[in-house]
Amino acid sequence: MNYLPLIIIGAPRSGTNMLRDVLGRLPGFGTWPCDEINHIWRYGNPGWPTDELPQRLANKRIAGYVSSQFACLARRHNLRIVVEKTCANSLRLPYVSALLPSARYIWIYRDPIDCVVSASKRWGAPMNWGYTLRKARYVPVRDIPVYGSRFIYNRLHRLTSAQGRVASWGPVFEGMSEQLVSDSLMNVCAMQWRACVERSADAFADMAADNWVAVRYEQFVRDPQKELAALCRFIGLSVDQAALESVISSVTAGSVGKGRRELLPDDAARIESHVAPAVNALQSLVSPREI
Repeated sequence: MNYLPLIIIGAPRSGTNMLRDVLGRLPGFGTWPCDEINHIWRYGNPGWPTDELPQRLANKRIAGYVSSQFACLARRHNLRIVVEKTCANSLRLPYVSALLPSARYIWIYRDPIDCVVSASKRWGAPMNWGYTLRKARYVPVRDIPVYGSRFIYNRLHRLTSAQGRVASWGPVFEGMSEQLVSDSLMNVCAMQWRACVERSADAFADMAADNWVAVRYEQFVRDPQKELAALCRFIGLSVDQAALESVISSVTAGSVGKGRRELLPDDAARIESHVAPAVNALQSLVSPREI
């Protein structure tokens, strides 16, 4: 059957989960029953030290495997649109595009202060076994030893760390492990946001204009019906008004500005100085592309 891969791109805590859940509830749309499928995207490259997989690694064998996972989900649930959100893809868009050349993209972005503050909390969050087990179902069998040992190390680090945090969380950018040793967690999260946005901006600048669209989180949560209708037009589908209303009932604007309210002005200014180059690149690129 024919289906469209619809890839949501965004830095951690930028609203990617919310957008995936909303889109995934529309008629004919669907997604995986877990948060992310980074293990599928990294098939054939589980030992690569970061999530910044270069395009040259995207060979036919890997492309066949990834596309078969999308096709299987579409066939099993009779989907027209397969929605996927893995934050690490923001670091490797040329690689993703080489694997799924027919994909279209929605880039969602949010106030970096809110993202960074929220992301910093996830490093010390309690273990969610239900989420972990759902995600583990999609680990390629041949890669289980690699991810199993990495999972154990991450958990042990949280138990023994003075900060009570895991060794790594979210997209792993080049230089992240070194920065974790020498810098504060908040600064690492700021640089993680910057890396995700800068890599995405570089890739979208080179992508055909009709293959991607940008949406600002704050605009979406304040007027979700209007924004969702515009996204459906971008995809080329007409969705019933009642269907739109039914899937946005859980969308709220309660988290807008939450991170900024929790920080002292000097701390917010420090984060803004770290992310400023990425903010400039983002604004110059997305202004004409927002829905």
